[in-house]
Amino acid sequence: MTGLRAAGPGRADAATAVTGLYQGHAVGLIRLAVVMLGDRPAAEDVVQDAFAGLYRRWTHLADPGKALPYLRSATINGCRNELRRRVRARRRPAEAVADAASAEFAALVGEEHREVLAALRQLPARQREALVLRFYLDLSEPEIAAAMGISPGTVKSSTARGLAALGRLLQERT
Repeated sequence: MTGLRAAGPGRADAATAVTGLYQGHAVGLIRLAVVMLGDRPAAEDVVQDAFAGLYRRWTHLADPGKALPYLRSATINGCRNELRRRVRARRRPAEAVADAASAEFAALVGEEHREVLAALRQLPARQREALVLRFYLDLSEPEIAAAMGISPGTVKSSTARGLAALGRLLQERT
């Protein structure tokens, strides 16, 4: 996030604040997006877009303390959009190209992780998102509810159903 220029009142504050958030949280958000998408370059793009959006809207942010939850929500929404784009691309005959994991991604995760990630990607979106936010980012139920825009009760049921389904999928693979 270097190279941000102050372009009016509040822009210097925005640059400082967003840069600090980027330095402290970008890696975790990229990891979240990699788990959701299975593709590191796309994950980096989604997270970069989330930070760029936060920077553009900084002066309209009512509570700067809510910037990190905003970034989490923006990252999840960006992943949803990317997954929808991929579905649309697969529907186009002849133009669709199978998404392949990058070489870096394949080198970073072992066979066990790939199996879990593959099973996780088979879950419905809400269950997958709840599990990733809970067990990968270690967020509380209220934080997950805020990030996903659902009630805490729905977080509990989505997490429980997701864990059960994930367990079944992993059992089937062994």
